[in-house]
Amino acid sequence: MVLNSIEKLLEKYENGETSLKEEQQLKNYFSQETVAPHLEMYKPMFAYFSVNKQEQFTKALPLNPDGYRDKKVFNYKWIAVAAVAVLTLGYYFKSPVVSSYEEYAYGTYNNPEEALNEVTKQLAMISNHFNKGVSTVNYLEEVNKGTETLGYLNEMQNATNIIFKKQ
Repeated sequence: MVLNSIEKLLEKYENGETSLKEEQQLKNYFSQETVAPHLEMYKPMFAYFSVNKQEQFTKALPLNPDGYRDKKVFNYKWIAVAAVAVLTLGYYFKSPVVSSYEEYAYGTYNNPEEALNEVTKQLAMISNHFNKGVSTVNYLEEVNKGTETLGYLNEMQNATNIIFKKQ
């Protein structure tokens, strides 16, 4: 009868359904010297559990709550403050102090003839580049002619379909 109850408890144990009392009964049974021969394989497992329960950790743990302050901790907030300070100073020293309009008038001409010559030269350069671009687009007209030819072929196909369907 005891053997049947131990086998039922082992089955419950393997399914994870035992209570602490039932597990204690199993440990007590397998700690005996005589165990049923077909249950011998469980004896080392329960012996390990009972021995492992008596083990204690004897080493000292360095759990100093102030010990983490001994190491230098890099504070990233100060990087943000320094970055803002550098950007502000860079902006302040980069922006010029302007006293008159002439300091902002970069690339202007005092002589109207020079200005006209420069504008003409720049517009001629733009026109030259624009004409190069337009000349490459002229090939698209040839493509349009080809698609028109295909359109005529479509009309011929429609006509042949009409002829053959009526007969």
